[in-house]
Amino acid sequence: MSYLAFEKSKLINLEQSLFQEILRTNRAGSYSSSSIIGCNTRKYHGLLVCPLPEFNMTRHVLLSSLNATVIQHEKEFNLGIHKYMGNHYDPKGHKYIRELDFDIIPRTVYRVGGVQLAVETVLVEKEEQVLIKYTLLEANSDTKLKLKPFLANRSVHELTHQNLSANTKYTYIPNGINIQMYPNIPALSLQLSKDNEFVPVPDWYRGIEYFKEERRGYNYKEDLYVPGYFEFEIKKGESVIFSASTKEFKPGGFKSKFSKEVNKRIPREGLYHNLLNSASQFFVSKGKAITMVAGYHWYNKRLRDTLISSPLLTESLGDINLFHKVIESSARELKTIFSDKSHTKLTEADTPLWFFWTIQQCWGKSCTKELWLKHNSIVKLIINSYLNNRFENITVQNNGLVHSFDDNIPLTWMNGMSGNKPVTPRNGNCVEVNALWYNALKVSHKLSSEINDEAFIKVIEPVIAKIESSFVDTFWNDEDKCLFDLVSDEFKDNSIRPNQIFATAFEHSPLDNEKKKSIVDIVRKELLTPKGIRSLSPQDPHYEGLIEGAADVRELSLHQGTVWPWLISFYAEAYLNLHKQSGIHHIKRIANNFEDEMTNHCIGTLSEYYDGNPPHKGKGAVSMAWNVAGVLKILKLIEKYN
Repeated sequence: MSYLAFEKSKLINLEQSLFQEILRTNRAGSYSSSSIIGCNTRKYHGLLVCPLPEFNMTRHVLLSSLNATVIQHEKEFNLGIHKYMGNHYDPKGHKYIRELDFDIIPRTVYRVGGVQLAVETVLVEKEEQVLIKYTLLEANSDTKLKLKPFLANRSVHELTHQNLSANTKYTYIPNGINIQMYPNIPALSLQLSKDNEFVPVPDWYRGIEYFKEERRGYNYKEDLYVPGYFEFEIKKGESVIFSASTKEFKPGGFKSKFSKEVNKRIPREGLYHNLLNSASQFFVSKGKAITMVAGYHWYNKRLRDTLISSPLLTESLGDINLFHKVIESSARELKTIFSDKSHTKLTEADTPLWFFWTIQQCWGKSCTKELWLKHNSIVKLIINSYLNNRFENITVQNNGLVHSFDDNIPLTWMNGMSGNKPVTPRNGNCVEVNALWYNALKVSHKLSSEINDEAFIKVIEPVIAKIESSFVDTFWNDEDKCLFDLVSDEFKDNSIRPNQIFATAFEHSPLDNEKKKSIVDIVRKELLTPKGIRSLSPQDPHYEGLIEGAADVRELSLHQGTVWPWLISFYAEAYLNLHKQSGIHHIKRIANNFEDEMTNHCIGTLSEYYDGNPPHKGKGAVSMAWNVAGVLKILKLIEKYN
């Protein structure tokens, strides 16, 4: 049995199977996603979801789903499934599923009487094309297949309804049809590898529901257009491939293309290989440029996430060139922000300082020095901008610490918003911002010394000295033996939050080992869970253990106890730096806790965040880059200390 496999009893149980999802991407910004039984539960789901240049690269659901019907002895067995009002599912094709595995790509086997049909799906790399392979494994008599496409042709953030503006005309192309429903949305080519008959039965299927959108407090009903169906005979042992694409292709090449795409995939043989498979899905090629998606389904590029995630993701994939391209893209973005005089405020106080940490993570010290020299101008621009109070909401105080403040913008990664106001504004001296600031200054001093850049050393050396004197005086909470999360004037926030862990994990820290150990112990006791680090201690009166309800309600509790897997890599690094090999057993147990997540929520990847309370259920975006990177980092640390 494969590492990722699902038996009939779990697949036909809608209480389980509808909450487990599949996601595949193609490094061009497109994806294919649904529940594991093919019933779309989100407006973001679809077999072919593509970014469109005509809409500023916003992703659009083109092909929502494809219903397959087995025909024998003039009897039809529909393998599809859709949800309608009143918790009504029609058809109920999931009852025919016998098994689902993910050895390399998703493979679902249906059984109808003496018929066994395998269905496999791949998304073509760097093209807007999905290929679905139907293989008749067993059949005792003549068999036909009928394939019925459900078309959406709308943004992932919207829903569509029956309308008179839709152009329902189509043209015939080799082994299929071409249909363009709206002028600005590309035509969709629907083709098969085998001769077939297209039977036009145009109709709108009204009132299809996505219950996960309903739970999130959004609109959740839409109408999908079906132009007709494709019908063909299929023999035992035969495979037929269906293609949906924004381009027309020669059908004779579908089978070889399918095999070629499968051979590119990383086998899903365990936790590491699943995360590796997931890691490859976050990178998007646009011409020569490489960007990184923060998470699926609704996130695009976010610089903070890119800087934190890209070192481990690219190193795990063994692609140093990819890492350099991401760094170059990030440097250009930072240069734009810091060079544009119209930018009077920073929207994120910590993100520019993560750039220094990212450079430190390069593969080998010579690589770090090379990158630092290559991007020396932006490095100096960032530091000088902070020191010279270039932005209205970021200042460096006389004690060398960074003070950030903005009543309207959340300036740290704790960026929940409610009523156009930050949920956790954290105005003042944030502990992780200043840990990043000290680390940035120290690595700059170290590398400047190696190239004898005396002028820059004279600028940053006095600031380093001030922080080494003021950091502990400002942030040390002697009563709890850890760090304050925030200090502002006379206010000292003694909430036990995870932000202090960064000061124990970075290469350069103003803390001694005794204080680091005390902080790590507090984080272990108050914040550590099997799925990551809590954002607030359960002992705190503001703690929220469950993330539920509509979007505005969830935002209020997002950083009040929610568990974040990406933080655990910094905990693991700090713990192993202190305990060395004697700490491996503890960190291994942490890594093992993520094994069961490979079959929860989204198969083979990690959710955006988890409930603070057991059983720590995954919530939010189904696949998040920095969480995948965080657990890969733990596995790397275990290997290093072994």
